[in-house]
Amino acid sequence: MTDRAVRNLEHLRRSASTARVLNLLKVYDEHGETDDWAERPMFRTPALNTSLIIKHRLRRNETDSFPGRRQVATKVVVPIDSADLKTGGRFVFVNQIGFERAMQEAFGIQADHPDLRTLRLMDQLPSLDPFLLREQLRRGEVDAAPCYFALSEADLEKMLTFVQAEIEPLVTLSMGGGVAAVGSTARMATKILSNAPGDRLEALRATLRLEPEQYQEGVFCWKGFLYYKWTLASLMADIVHVADEVGTVKPVGPSDRAAKEYIDRGRSVLRGRIMKTCEEVSRTLRYYDDAYAGLTRDGKPLAFRDFLLEAPALFARLGDQLGAVQHIVSFWRFRFGPKAPPVGVDELIDIFMDFETGLMGREIDAYDPRDAA
Repeated sequence: MTDRAVRNLEHLRRSASTARVLNLLKVYDEHGETDDWAERPMFRTPALNTSLIIKHRLRRNETDSFPGRRQVATKVVVPIDSADLKTGGRFVFVNQIGFERAMQEAFGIQADHPDLRTLRLMDQLPSLDPFLLREQLRRGEVDAAPCYFALSEADLEKMLTFVQAEIEPLVTLSMGGGVAAVGSTARMATKILSNAPGDRLEALRATLRLEPEQYQEGVFCWKGFLYYKWTLASLMADIVHVADEVGTVKPVGPSDRAAKEYIDRGRSVLRGRIMKTCEEVSRTLRYYDDAYAGLTRDGKPLAFRDFLLEAPALFARLGDQLGAVQHIVSFWRFRFGPKAPPVGVDELIDIFMDFETGLMGREIDAYDPRDAA
């Protein structure tokens, strides 16, 4: 573990997005006395199970900590004082050079410990959104309790108005219009988004014909689709802006022919892939829209219920695609902001390659013009 302190943990706790930060200390504060938290932990090592896991944009001086090129890493932060996050924390990057040795020194766990495998499963993801994360861990046979997969308070606040508009047709169908319907819409939206255990809306369970044991899973899946729809809608303006800037950004410094050809090709390919990925996300979300319309327009609650309970199979695709786009938008803001220094040729090639690989799939190698000699 490094000896550098992380100073903005309190800010992360209050305002970080769900996709970027998994705050296990907050999970412990809210659920640490429950049997579910104790019996189905995300990590077996207590310090890891109360840490903060962060998708971190690497600074230029941090990229050498890894054996290969990457723009984003998974950072594990252990607070110095869990009661006062302003004191900062110590951290280690997942899969940094010497990762296994660092984990042994910091936590006393060996290279074959299950917690290292869990961290590596997380590192494979473009984001930490709870719907994508749960499916990834399930595939890796990590059975963590539901309390570990909640939306951040910051995202819940931003989503509330969007969710109210989304569920209004269902409330109107049930109650008609008027003041009572408005109040019911707000109440139902709050219940759907609630992270509180046992915060159940009986009328919603009855409407969707969910058995009591199905309620938590059904609402979790509904929340997932609402989260992905909100994420795409809130990103679209930035996505278009970034796609346009990809086509115009100019690197500084000398450049050979191969590099120029790659950058010219990259502009067109990246813009096309960014927009195509968003179109694919929209197409997947239309499955939800059609099922929801079947409920509100055609009165088919069983079809919508069955769709929700089978929906996690779509979360891996949605989360991976949106996570890749979120990474592009977030990193572009960070690297090409108003006060950012000019980008060099090699760095721009690295950025384009990182974006292209993320959009193609993480197991596909992008062509690097610097390998041609």
